[in-house]
Amino acid sequence: MIEEQKIELTIDGEGLRNMFAAATNWLERVVPGINALNVYPVPDGDCGTNMLFTMRASLAEATKATGNSVSAVSQAMAKGALMGARGNSGVILSQIWRGLAESLKTKVVINGKTFAEALSEASATAYHALSNPVEGTILTVIKDTANAARNIASANGNLVSVLETSVIAARNSVVNTPNLLTVLKEAGVVDAGGHGLYTLLEGAMLHLKGEIDSRSPQMVASDIPVAVSPVENEQPEEEAYGFCTQFLLTDDNLDVAQLRNQLKNMGKSLIVVGDTSTIRVHIHTLEPEKVTKLAATVGTLSDIDIRNMDEQHKDFLLMNREKAAMETAVVAVVNGDGLANVFSSLGVAAIVPGGQSMNPSTMDILQAVEAVPSKNIIVLPNNKNIILTANQIISLTKKRVMVMPTETMPQGVSAMVAFVPETSFADLIENIAEAIAKVKTLEITRATRSTRLDGLDIKEGQYIGLLDGTLYAAADKPSDVVFNLLSRIDISGASIVTIYFGVDTKETDTEEIRHLISSKYPSLETEVVNGGQPHYHFIISVE
Repeated sequence: MIEEQKIELTIDGEGLRNMFAAATNWLERVVPGINALNVYPVPDGDCGTNMLFTMRASLAEATKATGNSVSAVSQAMAKGALMGARGNSGVILSQIWRGLAESLKTKVVINGKTFAEALSEASATAYHALSNPVEGTILTVIKDTANAARNIASANGNLVSVLETSVIAARNSVVNTPNLLTVLKEAGVVDAGGHGLYTLLEGAMLHLKGEIDSRSPQMVASDIPVAVSPVENEQPEEEAYGFCTQFLLTDDNLDVAQLRNQLKNMGKSLIVVGDTSTIRVHIHTLEPEKVTKLAATVGTLSDIDIRNMDEQHKDFLLMNREKAAMETAVVAVVNGDGLANVFSSLGVAAIVPGGQSMNPSTMDILQAVEAVPSKNIIVLPNNKNIILTANQIISLTKKRVMVMPTETMPQGVSAMVAFVPETSFADLIENIAEAIAKVKTLEITRATRSTRLDGLDIKEGQYIGLLDGTLYAAADKPSDVVFNLLSRIDISGASIVTIYFGVDTKETDTEEIRHLISSKYPSLETEVVNGGQPHYHFIISVE
């Protein structure tokens, strides 16, 4: 038997960039499926979207790299990933790129051995970035991948062989994530971030093998059956200029790549995803009518949504001369016009649009921090998935920044109530922390899929309720969910309930819940506020 010839393959900086550009396009094709891998069946799955935006920012920076060495390109990609990082998955992915770049900082080209070493450094960097790393996540997948790559590289340094081994290891690690994380096992899903990493590695491998055009990416399922409904609506990348233009395009023979190429010079933040029959388009453009006119020549337009981002920029970056004189100011991430008005009235210096399903990037938050003239900045993420992104700002600015870990909008509102600009910075932090701890947050939305979780049998379309981020209730009526959650709170120490109703919430439902709460808890003051938040019919604070 003749031993197979081992060919040593190396790639330069351009090859590295092309490889991960192909991998990013591969990831884009399964973004809806990855988004649907939410543990809770809530309509805010955005892990795949966050990873896609992060990779696109990484590649955009890579095109600016000086020189064609692997070192120059990987450093640029790491910088782009950091500045474009969105959500926890995007931040961790940026740390993986930082580790890769650190390992490759002296390399002109890369082979299997150096790539395996880079994966090991990437794993170590990602773990080090988190104060409490959790197994059964993207961290485990990068660790298992790095170990497998290192083992094969010691025997065979061929880059294709190393990538093939890495992909197999990543896939096996993704399948195993439910066995390491109970909440994944209960929900019957694999880890979304880990799946995104596996998909990127698979796309990179298929690109090198020349097989990417003849294959289609497949979702990896856990061994536990689960009904997953892909999220159709891609959420927009938040920028402040031009018109945020979104629509659905249908026809019998659509070409995603061709349409993307036609639109790429017509605006920014372009996303074109779908298949031959249905394509979702998102773009920030100064001329939305030209975009829609072009698209109309290709297929049938529907679900058209065009919003003036310049007006939003003026509305959301709420500053004035009095605020400019403040030594300490607050930057808050807020989703919903009504909630933006609430934060504005309480004295926030700048608002970054974002929240559930539309996480802002590191750059979005950094720009707001730098735009505020105050030297001391308090950042309110107001979402658990944005805290890690916000924390990246601390090392990117000369200003004194404190990120308060607000996980919900009501916590952010309470933080603003406790914000007294004349108070010393240290006392402000202490007062805000105390205010946050006193708030209970109820969030009511509809289940995006049927599942069994935390002892609950949940049907798709039912109302479900989360108390401080934990799913506790499911019912056919929103009022039943609200009172299930309220029964779990010690109301005796509370004095006020504030109901923030969403953009699609019926007035009758809002009034019914307000009346029922007032009747059952007459000692509580009940307020109703038009929050205007998407996805969540009600966000209720109890203080």
